[in-house]
Amino acid sequence: MLKDKKSFFERLTGAVKVDDTQRGVQDETDNEKGEWMEEEAEEGQLAVDVHQTPEEIVIKTMVAGVRPEDLDVNITRDMVTIKGKREGERGISEENYFSKELYWGSFSRTILLPQEVEPEESEAIEKHGLLIIKLPKINKGKQTKLKVKTI
Repeated sequence: MLKDKKSFFERLTGAVKVDDTQRGVQDETDNEKGEWMEEEAEEGQLAVDVHQTPEEIVIKTMVAGVRPEDLDVNITRDMVTIKGKREGERGISEENYFSKELYWGSFSRTILLPQEVEPEESEAIEKHGLLIIKLPKINKGKQTKLKVKTI
């Protein structure tokens, strides 16, 4: 039963697994040492680009085919989590596919930020399938003078 389960790479890319016995390679999951490698998660991991400007940290990722209501972005001062679900086409049976490389299903990604940000001032924009998240940095060097009042 474990042999029929798709690997993370197969679920992410839609690749087809080649039977190792046809190539004369022993499958490590057949022995006791390989059992620890069993996969637990059924989610794909989202690929991201992260860069910074002097004022903000910017995260970019492709979410083409994901409806905005199926996308969840959570921001804290030091971390961003992006979760979503890409629905596959219904009504097409597996035997009618010649190639199936796109990833369909749930995905998520958690990014630890190199610097604290202001979650309340952050913005997320989707344009042509590209999700852009702009996270303003906290300026720890900013100083303000308080005027002392007498009562």
